[in-house]
Amino acid sequence: MVLGSFLFFTALVALVTYFITRKDERSSNDGYFLGGRSLTFPLIAGSLLLTNLSTEQMVGLNGDAFRDGLSVMVWEVVAVLALVAMALFFLPRFLRSGITTVPQLLKERFGNVTHNICNLVFLSAYAFILLPIILYTGATGMIGILDVQSLIGLESPETTLTVIVWTVGLIGSVYALFGGLRSVAVSDTINGAGLLVGGLMITVFSLSALGGSPAGGWEVLTTAHASRMNSIGGPESSVPFFTLFTGVMLLNFFYWTTNQQIIQRTLGASCLAEGQKGVLLTGALKLLGPIYLVLPGMIAFALFKDEGIRPVEAYGKLVNEVLPTSLAGFFAAVMMGAILSSFNSALNSTCTLFSLGVYKNMLKPDATDRQVVRSGKWFGWVMAVIAMLVAPALASFESIFGYLQKMNGIYFIPIFAVVLMGLLNKRVNSMTANIALIGGITAIALGYFVPPFSDWAGKTHEYHFIGMVFVGLMIFMLLMSKLKPLPEAWVHQDCGAVNLTPWKHAPLVGGLLVVAVILIYAVFADFSVL
Repeated sequence: MVLGSFLFFTALVALVTYFITRKDERSSNDGYFLGGRSLTFPLIAGSLLLTNLSTEQMVGLNGDAFRDGLSVMVWEVVAVLALVAMALFFLPRFLRSGITTVPQLLKERFGNVTHNICNLVFLSAYAFILLPIILYTGATGMIGILDVQSLIGLESPETTLTVIVWTVGLIGSVYALFGGLRSVAVSDTINGAGLLVGGLMITVFSLSALGGSPAGGWEVLTTAHASRMNSIGGPESSVPFFTLFTGVMLLNFFYWTTNQQIIQRTLGASCLAEGQKGVLLTGALKLLGPIYLVLPGMIAFALFKDEGIRPVEAYGKLVNEVLPTSLAGFFAAVMMGAILSSFNSALNSTCTLFSLGVYKNMLKPDATDRQVVRSGKWFGWVMAVIAMLVAPALASFESIFGYLQKMNGIYFIPIFAVVLMGLLNKRVNSMTANIALIGGITAIALGYFVPPFSDWAGKTHEYHFIGMVFVGLMIFMLLMSKLKPLPEAWVHQDCGAVNLTPWKHAPLVGGLLVVAVILIYAVFADFSVL
């Protein structure tokens, strides 16, 4: 029954997506990579939310909550501030340029060398960090929920993990490589509704399992485990409070404003107003994130703390224990949708970066749109296979979400610094940007992995360390803009790709979201842990 309902819901999403998008034009660059610049705010918000809400969130963040408590909600709540910045500052400038990728913006601002560096950095990170983590956490979650090992009769947990990784990887590749961005966005939106319902459902059932009813479970959490209901991370937390103002804030801002995998949905907006509505609606929905991305992990701790399970196993075990059998297939299908969403979104972005940034820009400048699209599909298969080979090796990491954020910091911070300074300062030259990109990546990698640099960097928290690197890069670029400025200030031209009239309520809604973030932190704050 569980397997049957899982297959039914998974097939239903695929069929609905096919019928909605079957007549879409996918042979041109805009049609395949940006959905024909036709995305409206519900599709943008749904796709943004589910691309983010993959299993590295459901499994990884709940795993961190299992270990650290409520303080890890920082990854959800502070994201709202970044989304407000995206809607009000970054998105108008991105749409003005009519770009398809972030490296294209850097090419327009700094030239071809900066564009090529950024492209290669993104492609390497997606192949060896992002795509494998999506597949690994997805497989781990599916194994815990469906008890796949017994279901398909495999003896080895390692073999089961590999089978699920390859199954999810192949299905996700078909979605991304044959459907284009609009198919990804439509399936994301359908799955997004199911994921929200399913995630909230798990929280309700879990609270009932803990205390006999949702209200009873909440009382147990807030009394017997009151010390863990603190939005303020202490010194031993994976996210100490003051890191909120350094690396944690910067990682959130990069992720929601300049990460190709995420912002590609917004670049496909039909106009600026629709894009702003979609981004701000995502911000409002992110405020609900801790309910299904943090609370279940805390409940799992209360239920299973003496059973010796690893944090990465907590969410799958919780779902397997509390979810009625009649709903297990539905939730597994929703989880599969979340896995596929993030995987095919990242893979679609990878194809975009390669096709437009490497194939069209470096290898074959005279390529037709059809050739460009075809090159992306072939490259996508290569990247998918690499990710499927790498993913099982991640089983040795204790905190997969922490590992993801640490590795992301290597390239997030330098790219965000260069994009931000490039938009704010019209006199920074291309040589300065290139030095900042390469130097920033090198500095963070040395501080993470190579003694004696890592010994020095280890004296401060890693999020403070990457914050220091960011400040250093910004100061360097600002000084160089005075010492070696561009002869003429850069002018940001409007390419006329979409209507740039802003949504008139965007500033008000953005302000309300910022106030909501502050209030959520204040309600659960206990500064005595500092």
